[in-house]
Amino acid sequence: MGADRKKYTILTVAVCLAVVSGVLAFIVCRYWNDNRRPCFSKDYILYVYPDTGVSEAIDSLVSGAGALRRGSLERASGKEHLDTAIKPGRYVIEPSFTAIYVARMLSRGWQTPQNMILSGTIRNKGRLAEKIGRQMMVDSSQVARALNDSSFLAGYGFTPETVFAMILPDTYQMYWTSSVKDIFDRLKKEYDVFWTQERRSAAQAQGLTPYEVSVMASIVSGETLKESEYPVIAGVYLNRLHKGMKLQADPTIAFCYDYTLDRILKKHLKVDSPYNTYKYKGLPPAPINVPPKACIEAVLHPDEHGYIYFCASPEFNGTHRFAVTYGEHLKNARAFQRALTQRQKEKAAASR
Repeated sequence: MGADRKKYTILTVAVCLAVVSGVLAFIVCRYWNDNRRPCFSKDYILYVYPDTGVSEAIDSLVSGAGALRRGSLERASGKEHLDTAIKPGRYVIEPSFTAIYVARMLSRGWQTPQNMILSGTIRNKGRLAEKIGRQMMVDSSQVARALNDSSFLAGYGFTPETVFAMILPDTYQMYWTSSVKDIFDRLKKEYDVFWTQERRSAAQAQGLTPYEVSVMASIVSGETLKESEYPVIAGVYLNRLHKGMKLQADPTIAFCYDYTLDRILKKHLKVDSPYNTYKYKGLPPAPINVPPKACIEAVLHPDEHGYIYFCASPEFNGTHRFAVTYGEHLKNARAFQRALTQRQKEKAAASR
């Protein structure tokens, strides 16, 4: 019996050791899977909204990032108390990330900055609000309200009418969850950085304030999409301004009609608005669009020439022909009209 008992004891100990070893191996393996082993198969950007739940976030990681072990994510989420601690944000997930690291990202708000890109033609506040709202968590309606809020904009030294002068088209790295105030704070900061003493001196040399440069730049922006022409056209309008002439800028008429005109006719030039540069001398009261930085630089450093007039080129390539005298301008205008008439005849013939 003694020998049997000894064998039994040894067997029991061996079984216990095997069970303990198995449990330890399981614990170590699970720990390794959750804390040390990469958990994803694809790069992915996870957007967590204020109302996003943990299960929804994990579902998104499984389907979008190709999570390899859902159980690891669920255990890591529990350790980080994501049911109450999950933070809204834009999170860039890489295949090398572990489950616990991603859970910590979500619980501690370790976001990756978002590029907020302001570019292209921005003629009205609705378009600007839409661009920002499409890229950030804030709703476009919130941005639109801010753009029309006199009290809010006064804190930046602008008004609903003049605010376009503060907006500089560029790429801004910001957190996706940035508030409207955060966004405007950043825009104003970049505006202040842009307007160096050197640029202010260049504006003064043209007889303009930085704000007036932005107003003039918005007219230049409205005249052409060809960046190479910005300095030439800026020179034309500065020549008119310095001579005390009316600017007679078609883009200001388009602005008066909320950019709804397909073509500007003589009757449209009679509109009674301070923005009508055919009726009133000098610059309009505020920018008529958000001008690109290149337009601002063109006004600060215009081409020096004697041009006073310009009209669209008969080549219909988006460029313009420039003239010093009104007689030269009439020649250019007639050439364009002839080309336009011929083009319209050819279109009519082709449609028959």
